[in-house]
Amino acid sequence: MQNELFQSTDQPPCLNFWMPSNWPVAAGWNELVAEFLSSETGRILANSIKNRIDAGAVIYPAAPFKALELTPLDQVRVVILGQDPYHGAGQAHGLAFSVPTGVKIPPSLRNIFKEIAQETGDFAIAKRIDGCLESWAKQGVLLLNTCLTVESGQPASHAKLGWEVLTDAIIRKVATRNRNVVFLLWGAHAQAKQKILQDHASVTGEHLVLCANHPSPLSAMRPPAPFLGCRHFALANQFLRERGLDEINW
Repeated sequence: MQNELFQSTDQPPCLNFWMPSNWPVAAGWNELVAEFLSSETGRILANSIKNRIDAGAVIYPAAPFKALELTPLDQVRVVILGQDPYHGAGQAHGLAFSVPTGVKIPPSLRNIFKEIAQETGDFAIAKRIDGCLESWAKQGVLLLNTCLTVESGQPASHAKLGWEVLTDAIIRKVATRNRNVVFLLWGAHAQAKQKILQDHASVTGEHLVLCANHPSPLSAMRPPAPFLGCRHFALANQFLRERGLDEINW
């Protein structure tokens, strides 16, 4: 994610060991994750992160597979793509845009809540003080960063280490395995993943792909597709409702 202000109530756990066996994943993801970890790319990634830990780097989050732990493959109804985890102390916990309870809400997430408040008319949402989105994840919203680790104070520091191979495979798996999924792509980085969806459109049947600027204050109101006013949350629920699926309680 982009560089954002933060405030933490406690020093957070960080990634002290490369030990994927301690990072559980829900049903449907095991084979895909195991295949990646045993691949050459997975081994190179593991060695890179081990070397950075040995060099004293502070790496977040402690549980890189949290999104896969909370949202089983067959329950994915919405995918929200982030870039990489928050890089401030206490912020990252493995879910895109989410922060643990007790951590000050970052500007991008604040804009997300503002948009939901405008769409639903529940303006108390805009004043939320809890930025933990685990309730979304448990409803089938896959909150996936395309890079799953980051070093403290260094945004995009683990980009191109190999995580993107895994997360592209996750997006591809959802697109080919599931039907009637809403993909919310905010910002150029997320929108670059449209090609994966287009490549598999003929196999999957109908998905809904919605694009807008990133919710960061730097871009949320800019043309050509401002995030504020995008109505993505209402459109996602409309799409699900029309197909007889449960809506998301945002």
